[in-house]
Amino acid sequence: MGAMTSRRTRATGQHMLIDARVAERAARYASLGRSDTVLEIGPGKGVLTRILARRAGRVVAMEKDRRFSPFLEDLPPNVELVFADALRCEWPPFTKVVSNLPYSISSPLTFRLLEHDFRLGVLMYQKEFAERMAAAVGSPDYSRLGVEVFRRARCRILEEVPPSAFAPPPRVMSAVVELRPRPCPFEVRDGAAFSAVARALFSHRRKSVRNALRSEERALGDLLSRLDPAGPALERRAESLSPEEIAGLANAMT
Repeated sequence: MGAMTSRRTRATGQHMLIDARVAERAARYASLGRSDTVLEIGPGKGVLTRILARRAGRVVAMEKDRRFSPFLEDLPPNVELVFADALRCEWPPFTKVVSNLPYSISSPLTFRLLEHDFRLGVLMYQKEFAERMAAAVGSPDYSRLGVEVFRRARCRILEEVPPSAFAPPPRVMSAVVELRPRPCPFEVRDGAAFSAVARALFSHRRKSVRNALRSEERALGDLLSRLDPAGPALERRAESLSPEEIAGLANAMT
């Protein structure tokens, strides 16, 4: 069973959190109370799950792999165990999310999470991914990921976590990230248009904005013709635009 589980977790990018000290700190960062319903995605062997159950009123632990069933048989009564794929199933209402996410699906899980109404997230990611989530314009790690996260939430890295905290240990450092959803601080008339423009710009990040948009005319239609051809922003590198400036381009599409 142990060898099979180890192979399985490596294949899915899931590294089980085994360091209870890290799990305790993650739960403490979340400031849990008895009024909280906590969503945990990927409980694995339940180290974090049991700690969350001691602090929160209710925990919904969503696990895709039934091979972990033997490790999750004696969970506290305030834990609801759901065997389901978090990318495909409907999520229950929750106030906070605390999870060690499978690294291979960090991006789609994060964007699905940010579509939901919740107060606070404390999440474990690969360190490099976390740095891109939290990066500001001008940083080498600034990316479409960070732009999309910034539109929806405040994001900051709380601590780094070594490979020894997991089984099997990943080959990279990990990081605990705090996500606090908030209203977008600038006008976005159409979220799909914003995402399309951000994707176009960061697909050609070293090009000028003008050339990046021209390279994606099929996806963006006549956006370039709607912009001031003498506008100075069009001559800047695509990667230098702030989220608010990206929104300004996208709003011209609507």
